[in-house]
Amino acid sequence: MTDEGSIILEVNSGDEITKRLDIWLSQQMLDLSRSHIQKLISQGNVKVNDQLCTSKKATVQQGDKIILTIPPPTPLEIEANDIPLDILYEDDALLIINKPAGLVVHPAPGHPEGTLVNALLAHCDSLAGIGGVQRPGIVHRLDKDTTGAIMVAKTDQAYQHLQAQLQAKTARREYLGVVYGSPKTDSGTIDLPIGRHRIDRKKMAVTPVERGGKVAVTHWEVKERLGNFSMMLFRLETGRTHQIRVHSAKIGYPIVGDTIYGKGRSVGVNLNGQALHAWRLELEHPVSGELVEAIAPLPEDFLTLVEVLRRRSG
Repeated sequence: MTDEGSIILEVNSGDEITKRLDIWLSQQMLDLSRSHIQKLISQGNVKVNDQLCTSKKATVQQGDKIILTIPPPTPLEIEANDIPLDILYEDDALLIINKPAGLVVHPAPGHPEGTLVNALLAHCDSLAGIGGVQRPGIVHRLDKDTTGAIMVAKTDQAYQHLQAQLQAKTARREYLGVVYGSPKTDSGTIDLPIGRHRIDRKKMAVTPVERGGKVAVTHWEVKERLGNFSMMLFRLETGRTHQIRVHSAKIGYPIVGDTIYGKGRSVGVNLNGQALHAWRLELEHPVSGELVEAIAPLPEDFLTLVEVLRRRSG
């Protein structure tokens, strides 16, 4: 590496000839994802034989000298907040948190601090720029009042790997929720596209694809019937905003405590949010390839709700 923070590489006889620049660099720089390398190339951070190269499709030849400059991460304007975290799993690449109700995942208008991202910045010193400046390390979201397991990447390579698992539907995300009503069958699948509500832009709604809706698939299973209520297991095949809440309400079984998509009536239990909990995460470790399973214990108010409904149903 040079004093200016650039890395000098040379294509040697052991490398495949006439290989694409981005592919060759990604094989040399294992800590950087290919998409990150492509961005570095397009932004003018790569020289081939002292000539600026901005084409990821350029080919490298034996004897070529490649200079790769990695600019310092964009400084975060988000402040670190010392907020306690309930950690389910942690190593050098991956962090899985059990998020409580009321904790916003990332800063947004109205929530400039006190978010999970603020807490992560205090907990980890390596998140800057991973997955974007405003959402460093965040691989997927949970709503403010949804509790449970959420995964965070500590490296760019881990972020890309985990994102790819979500897109390929190989990462398994299971939720437990309590809903109004008792479905006639024990299991089913909801395959309805979701998009922004036409009138209330803060809400989501079942929306035809031709009107901007995105494919959304939720699998569900009744775990316990509780009189006029049911505890359900939901498994996400896609990850649209408010997906489970919109889908369950659409088929007539809204989540208890959901003031936006639910019935809004009291069940006699003081809930901190909607009765929806990201109970289980199963994924391939982005470095070792081993199976990682994280189970987030149910919060006290969820357990109280289920116990009260059990007593009422006899």
